[in-house]
Amino acid sequence: MNTVFPLDPHPGVLVVGAGVAGLACARDLAHKGIPVTLLDRGRGVGGRCATRRIEGQPVDHGVAFLHGSDPAFLDAVRSVPGATILDGWPSRIEGTGTPCQPDAFAPGERRAAYAEGVTAFPKMMAAGLDVRLVTTVLAMHPDGALWRLDLAGGGTARARFVVLALATEETLALVDGLPPGDLELEGARHLLRMVASSVPCLTVIAGYPADAPAPAWDVAFPETSMILKDVVHDSAKRPDPKWTVLVIQAAARWSRQHAGEPVDAWTQGLLAETARLFGEWAAHPTWTQVRHWQFGRTESGNELAGPLVVEGAGGRTLGITGEVFAEGGGVEAAWTSGRLLAVRLAERTKG
Repeated sequence: MNTVFPLDPHPGVLVVGAGVAGLACARDLAHKGIPVTLLDRGRGVGGRCATRRIEGQPVDHGVAFLHGSDPAFLDAVRSVPGATILDGWPSRIEGTGTPCQPDAFAPGERRAAYAEGVTAFPKMMAAGLDVRLVTTVLAMHPDGALWRLDLAGGGTARARFVVLALATEETLALVDGLPPGDLELEGARHLLRMVASSVPCLTVIAGYPADAPAPAWDVAFPETSMILKDVVHDSAKRPDPKWTVLVIQAAARWSRQHAGEPVDAWTQGLLAETARLFGEWAAHPTWTQVRHWQFGRTESGNELAGPLVVEGAGGRTLGITGEVFAEGGGVEAAWTSGRLLAVRLAERTKG
């Protein structure tokens, strides 16, 4: 994956954000012969489809599994080269609390995970694309018939077509920095403010010896806890795991209340609640790692019908996509919205 600049000007489309929405948009544009470059501030692709390797063992610490009902999306999930598909995972559910994505367990939905980790899916999507990692976009500006993106470190990138495939709040921060007066852009700002409702999530990855009393469930959704949203038995996805691993995710309100505390404090709070619900052994992991997802997921019920396209002077065009721009939310919605935007942009790039 290339990290070399300049991109000034870029002849095709610049996509900011290499999560599933950005990758789906870029992949479809590239298949149509349109030059595309993705910029992402992270060290890897996928956004919340995030897998760490801890002493060689994969651990999914964002999205735990993929689900959907669109045959095309499900075909894409099953087409990852070399991946071991765990069809129907999770199948063992504990508790009746509300999942992050309630639709995952609705009739007609199919679920799947990968023994190698959920990042297998975005990595498949990124194959062959020009992805510039560790590249943060600080601001964007109109520049004649182009957009100019200011990058961390002093670099710039210019293109006529720019796609923002970020959390809604991150997109809004960039769009709010643009000069006022454009009616189409003002309409986009208004919509973004209406749907900007990402939920934070404090997450603890807890590792225990392989002979620990492993849970008999794949995912637990505690119905009586005000602290936990869910607990994933991640090592249940791994063949011959070295560690029994729980991924503990806090409820949104608790995450908001405790995000400013020292990491050790909220880590201990989540472990103590896990032990209260599932046994004292859970309070004493051999090791822990943490992740503060500032934009953990989108509140359900805020979805828009489709991605946004805003055209400015000289044909300068801004596309906005992400999971909030398709029905249902989650990875399938991100994938769908990215592909829908690719169709709309392809028509304009050839005009």
